[in-house]
Amino acid sequence: MMQEKTVILEKCNGVATITLNRPATMNSLNRELVDEFTAILHEVQSDGDVKAVVLTGNGRAFCAGGDLSYLASLTEPAAARGFIADAGNIAAMIMNMEKPVVAMVNGVAAGAGFNLALACDIVYCAKTARFGQSFVKVGLVPDCGGMYLLPKVVGMHKAKELMFTADLIDAETALDLGVVNHVVDDALLPETVCQFAEKLANSAPIAIGLMKRVLNRSNNLDLETVLEFEADVQALCMQTADHKEGVAAFKEKRVPQFTGK
Repeated sequence: MMQEKTVILEKCNGVATITLNRPATMNSLNRELVDEFTAILHEVQSDGDVKAVVLTGNGRAFCAGGDLSYLASLTEPAAARGFIADAGNIAAMIMNMEKPVVAMVNGVAAGAGFNLALACDIVYCAKTARFGQSFVKVGLVPDCGGMYLLPKVVGMHKAKELMFTADLIDAETALDLGVVNHVVDDALLPETVCQFAEKLANSAPIAIGLMKRVLNRSNNLDLETVLEFEADVQALCMQTADHKEGVAAFKEKRVPQFTGK
C-alpha cells in the first residue's frame, strides 16, 4: 500500500492549501515532511494560477515543531545542522514567496510550528489554538526563524520571556500580542480562512507581491531607502494592465478583474 504523503496540496479558485499531514505526531517535522513541504512550496511559487496560499495542519495540531524521535536519530552534527537549515529554509521560502500566505492555525503551534505561523503574512487561529516556544523544555534554541521573527512581532522583552519560559499562550493572548490577526470559532475557521484567501486571490497579485517584498525588509531600512523602493515599485505598478483595470473598474463602479499582468 502506498504511504500517505506527509504534506498535502490542494488547489481551488486561485488558492493553494498546504496541509501538514502527520496527525499522529501532531504534524511534527521530520526529513520526509521537510522535503515534501519544500517541493510543494517550489511548485506553488511557480504556478501562475495560484494567487494565494493557506498553510494548515491535519488533526488537532497545526504543527508541534520538530519530531523529537527523528531529531534523536541525527547523531552527527553535520546531519543535524543540515536538517535544521532545511527546515529553516521553509520559513524563508514562505516569506520570500511573492504570494500572500495565510496561516490557518487549527490547534497547537509549538516550537518550529509557532515560527512557521509567524513566517506567514496573515495568521488566523481557532479559539482552542495554543502557541508555545517550547524549545528550552528539551534543551534547544528556537529555529525556523523564530529568533528573527518573534521579537519583531511582540518586542524583545516579551520574545525573551516566551522563549526562556516556553509557556503556552492561548488564542486571545496571541491576538493581544499581535501574533495572530484573527481568532475564529473552531467550526468556522476553515470557511472563514477560505473566504479570506479567495479575497486575496482576486486582488492585484503584482501589487501584493511587491508590497510583501518591501514590507518584509522595511524594519531593516531607513525612511529614505523605503521611499526609493516605493518610487521604483509604484512606477512599475503604474505600467501594469492590473492598474489600468483597477482604474477602469473604479470609474465604472464594478469589481476589478485582475490578471497579474
